Amino acid sequence: MNEKSLETITGKKIILRPITLDDTDLIVKWRNNPSVVQNFIFREKFTKNMHEKWMHDKVETGQVIQYIVEEKDSKRPIGSVYYRDVNKAYDSAEFGIFIGEDDARGKGYGKEIAALFVKYGFEKLGLHRIQLRLVKGNAAAAKTYLSVGFHKEGEFRDMVKLDGEYKTVIFMSILESDI
Repeated sequence: MNEKSLETITGKKIILRPITLDDTDLIVKWRNNPSVVQNFIFREKFTKNMHEKWMHDKVETGQVIQYIVEEKDSKRPIGSVYYRDVNKAYDSAEFGIFIGEDDARGKGYGKEIAALFVKYGFEKLGLHRIQLRLVKGNAAAAKTYLSVGFHKEGEFRDMVKLDGEYKTVIFMSILESDI
């Protein structure tokens, strides 16, 4: 599945459109934004080459399905949402999201994006299970995920070491039968 076969998803306040290589500079900028980095387990400096490799090795092969999030009224790109590790044998994938523009947070976009993309995953991509990982302490994200139907499956204590500190990682999932 490539970006040409993916559809645009329109919500009340946001539009999700398939990512293209033209979005590289935005992704690099957002992934290096400290307010984004703090919520990722992968924290290395993000480069143009890393993103282009991701696009070629993951997105173009269908292992990742990634979208750019735009504000509906202004068409301004503000972030990204994706499924990674798409497993067609198990009809499963891992959900990821980030709002890269600081002034776009706190407007309810995250909940709308998650709800739209989960629905898309089940109805259009044929997924049965969607899972995610989040660093414990990201209360806003946890609240959003719970509000759209994700269930907490467990905590892996001190699973990662970020910025010199051990952090617990929370695992959550949603099944197509949950919505």
